[in-house]
Amino acid sequence: MEVRIALAQLAPHLGDLDANLALVNNRLAEAVAAGADLAVFPELALTGYLLQDLVPDVAMRADDPRLLAIGADAPGVFVAVGFVEETRARRFCNSVALLRGGRIIGLHRKVYLPTYGLFDEGRFTRAGHQIRATEVGDPLHKVGLSVCEDFWHPFLPMLQVQDGALLLINVAAGPARAPGSAAGLAAIGSWHKMQETYALLGTVAIAFCNRVGNEEGLTFWGGSRLLGPDGSVLAEAPLYEEALVMGVLETDDLRMQRYSLPLVGDERLELVRREVDRIVAERAGLPLPPDLDLDAESAALPGPELDRELDREVERA
Repeated sequence: MEVRIALAQLAPHLGDLDANLALVNNRLAEAVAAGADLAVFPELALTGYLLQDLVPDVAMRADDPRLLAIGADAPGVFVAVGFVEETRARRFCNSVALLRGGRIIGLHRKVYLPTYGLFDEGRFTRAGHQIRATEVGDPLHKVGLSVCEDFWHPFLPMLQVQDGALLLINVAAGPARAPGSAAGLAAIGSWHKMQETYALLGTVAIAFCNRVGNEEGLTFWGGSRLLGPDGSVLAEAPLYEEALVMGVLETDDLRMQRYSLPLVGDERLELVRREVDRIVAERAGLPLPPDLDLDAESAALPGPELDRELDREVERA
């Protein structure tokens, strides 16, 4: 079965919620007219990126009628859009909502807020603390929502795959480092390698929508892409230009890729969990959980004391 996915690569107006709502709705109308089943908009598409102290002025609750109205007149189309969310506890989060027919189907709050290089997000928004896949029904079953930096932490997309996602949706506001330079192109190439690796190892499709435009001296590079579950590029938007691109995902390709390369089903989550629990305990100086007691077979493996002795042997050599 075919799923038509539109990537709406646009340039939001900083701090102008009304203008951005109109921009998103106009682009969505174009996507619906082109037959989209899913339209994806960038990170903070409703607000712009470098908000700083404007955050409370543009924040919306997840049940805000203005948000829920996006795509309400096209009930068969899913819409993923980034915005500043104000929670009931008055926390402000960089969030992406998945909407359909005037209802919010899924919500993800950005888990990893970068505070290095060009970024200072941790000062103005709070981090999310859940990683889930969202149920959307057939033919995609579940999708994983994430925001920009989240994709640079492989546990997040891979957990969503293990939670049943057949499509990962990553919305971004990725600024270019020295646009057009070798360093800038290398950074874009790193995004491409990462996306293709996740698609292949997760046998999962990826919809990546990155914004364009300029804000306070930052230039955003666009380059939105739709990838198949083997890492192949199904659709790609240009760099630095607003664009609406459409790609077609064939769900039978997902099915056959999962069959021929059964990496997701072969993953040993119980082993991963045990080892993560061990690492957390050791880093925090806590006792190991009871289920980490070594059995006879495990006891024969090299332990910390043997590791230290091997290190000393290497140093003496």
